Amino acid sequence: MSSWQGEGRLGGRRSDVTAARRFRSPAPERMTAPSVGRELGLLRRQGAHDRAAPASESASTSVPPAPGTMATDSWALAVDEQEAAAESLSNLHLKEEKIKPDANGAVVKTNANTEKADEEEKEDRAAQSLLNKLIRSNLVDNTNQVEVLQRDPNSPLYSVKSFEELRLKPQLLQGVYAMGFNRPSKIQENALPLMLAEPPQNLIAQSQSGTGKTAAFVLAMLSQVEPANRYPQCLCLSPTYELALQTGKVIEQMGKFYPELKLAYAVRGNKLERGQKISEHIVIGTPGTVLDWCSKLKFIDPKKIKVFVLDEADVMIATQGHQDQSIRIQRMLPKDCQMLLFSATFEDSVWKFAQKVVPDPNIIKLKREEETLDTIKQYYVLCNNRDEKFQALCNLYGAITIAQAMIFCHTRKTASWLAAELSKEGHQVALLSGEMMVEQRAAVIERFREGKEKVLVTTNVCARGIDVEQVSVVINFDLPVDKDGNPDNETYLHRIGRTGRFGKRGLAVNMVDSKHSMNILNRIQEHFNKKIERLDTDDLDEIEKIAN
Repeated sequence: MSSWQGEGRLGGRRSDVTAARRFRSPAPERMTAPSVGRELGLLRRQGAHDRAAPASESASTSVPPAPGTMATDSWALAVDEQEAAAESLSNLHLKEEKIKPDANGAVVKTNANTEKADEEEKEDRAAQSLLNKLIRSNLVDNTNQVEVLQRDPNSPLYSVKSFEELRLKPQLLQGVYAMGFNRPSKIQENALPLMLAEPPQNLIAQSQSGTGKTAAFVLAMLSQVEPANRYPQCLCLSPTYELALQTGKVIEQMGKFYPELKLAYAVRGNKLERGQKISEHIVIGTPGTVLDWCSKLKFIDPKKIKVFVLDEADVMIATQGHQDQSIRIQRMLPKDCQMLLFSATFEDSVWKFAQKVVPDPNIIKLKREEETLDTIKQYYVLCNNRDEKFQALCNLYGAITIAQAMIFCHTRKTASWLAAELSKEGHQVALLSGEMMVEQRAAVIERFREGKEKVLVTTNVCARGIDVEQVSVVINFDLPVDKDGNPDNETYLHRIGRTGRFGKRGLAVNMVDSKHSMNILNRIQEHFNKKIERLDTDDLDEIEKIAN
């Protein structure tokens, strides 16, 4: 695939000068696409690229710190390794950070703009979505039922069990198989026949990370492109630069055997000459820049767009301005343009937005399966303060064999303190905090998955969507509460539900240190109609009993 596709893949790194040359446009009308991150997935083995760098600038490769610069104690060493693993992506920072030791000598990350470690984490949906993409090495086995609501209920409903049934161009079918898709995923079975129909049909689809939806809409875009027409024909909106880069990676992989196809990035920092027209067939970008390119700068003729994809709609509307910009872009497009919108969740605000952007849609929804606590043994431990909670934790660890555990804290400060204390006790600890950039978090999770650390201490926000099969114990060092201090039942279910997955029996232990937290626990019990037994962690026999 021309300038954005080719040899610069994982393992085949070339010099910076060569890399820069690869992105320099041969013809005057070609745009300077930013360098595509070679493979963002396995962070430990990769080269770095400049963030949205114009082609004339050379790509930089960062060198991990020399062994002599690393800390000596095991936990700090692990942090150093985690940072080295992610350092090659230092240009993809989502937040400016600095590192300082806390009173216990543990490495704590602080935000350069705000050092409110006591504050609970704020959920960043875009960062979470990127994290999920980075840590997924394969498709999730989704057991949810797919519900299809057709625009025309009388037309026959098609679903496919193989990619051959879709009558794709041979080079696209080759690309699909090269990506490791042997048969369509559940969402692809239903979405692809609608997206590839003649005439093309509009679609609103609910789809989580790891279900193959990016590959599905990329296939729809690539199928509609006429390579002979050298102007943008497909437009894809992503909430952030990093998520746009991830979609670009899928286009690059799927278009591997289609060298005529070209891709451009409409992202901040990708500067073009005024009056220039883009000759790439597919443009991926963030709403603000795409709007500028379509209206103010006129790099793109929106009337020629055949496929419009709006990805991660729930993340999009959580970002100020994106909703309005997306609607303005959609209004410039021709009436017969195919509109495809994807979202992981469908609360009312997302539905309203989707219906403004996608006229006469087919709708694909996932029926949510009820999570169950039936296979999970739940206990609570009475303590007076933080130190007693830590002692109870040590007693638990001393008495039973725990494969891997996740420990949830309410604030970053508690999480950092707890990770340092556990490390002093000789435990292999990983710390996950919202202060870390996304690539760093992905490296931490990957290490935990591989069993390099046995304990993962995390705040609630960071741990969404993380499935680690070996996790047998979840400890709520702090009970989950919402911003008003009421029990957060959904988070409780989400936290401890992960121990009972894959048909295993799990163990959940809740630390209670005040009347208020006892009240929270009682309300959680009432909500789920499940008794949570008291556990005396000073009684070794009692602990051993629960382990059996």
